[in-house]
This record gives sequence, C-alpha cells and structure tokens, in this order.
Amino acid sequence: MVEALNLPDCWIGAGFVRNAVWDHLHQRSIAPPDADVDVIWYDPHRTDAAEDQKFEAQLQALEPSITWSVKNQARMHGRNGDAPYTSATDAMRYWPETATAVAARRRGSDGCDIAAPFGSDDLLNLVLRPTSRFRVERRTIYEDRIRTKGWFGSWPLLTRAEG
Repeated sequence: MVEALNLPDCWIGAGFVRNAVWDHLHQRSIAPPDADVDVIWYDPHRTDAAEDQKFEAQLQALEPSITWSVKNQARMHGRNGDAPYTSATDAMRYWPETATAVAARRRGSDGCDIAAPFGSDDLLNLVLRPTSRFRVERRTIYEDRIRTKGWFGSWPLLTRAEG
C-alpha cells in the first residue's frame, strides 16, 4: 500500500514497528495499530507540507481504518531545531529512543529492508534507551514520552537503560 505511493527513501517506522515487535516479544496476537502509522520519506525538492497531506489522503482512501502520518524528513529538521537531514535514515538519528528509531519497507513481493541507525538490539531485547540528544539536552521530552505513553505498563518486560 505505502509502496504504491512510489516515494523516494520511504519507510514505515517509529511506534508502528516498535509496538509490533514489542507485542510479538510479549507473545501477543497481531492487533490493528492503536496509534498512527508513521510513513517517512525524503525528497529535498518537495518539502511543502501539502505534499504529505496529499499522500495521507491517498493512504486513508486505501485503508481508512488506519490513521496515517506522512512526513517528508527533508523539512522536519526545521521543526525539530536540527541541522538539515540528509536522508530518512539520517533523520531517525534524531528520534528520542533507540528502539523507536527503526523502520521497514517492502522490497519486491517478499522482501523487506530494515533501517536502524542505532541497530536493532535495544528493540529486540526490550530495552528503552534515549538517543544521545535525549540523554541530556532534551531529557524532559524523553521522560515525558515515557510517562504519557505508558510503555512499562503496556510492555512489562521492558527494561530501562540510560546510555
């Protein structure tokens, strides 16, 4: 479905991937997403937010039971106060948690690519760890996410690591 948009450097990531993996590791059956599905892509020549809204509407028409969030990472650095990103995967380096900075995309009819700039160990080992920017400089954002998202209540096997 997402691949039908034919967007460059395009991935499904963040909470959708993280939650699916953590649900699997907690031996839960497959369930519909309980939050939006983040679609990230990168094209520095198409940074108008209206482009993202157009793609969200297309995905919504294809699958109305899902709330889609489409964001061109070529413009997100401005919102986040970062230097310009060079790719979708580079943008993921600025996400708050290592286990959240994982994305996937289909490759052909039966393949899959994974992007994980911090690796996948924390995700697969149920470790919640801040990325470098969120250890100190943006620590309150990281702590707020832990509190408001209720991860430890939802996934009791999670452990917390600081660095």
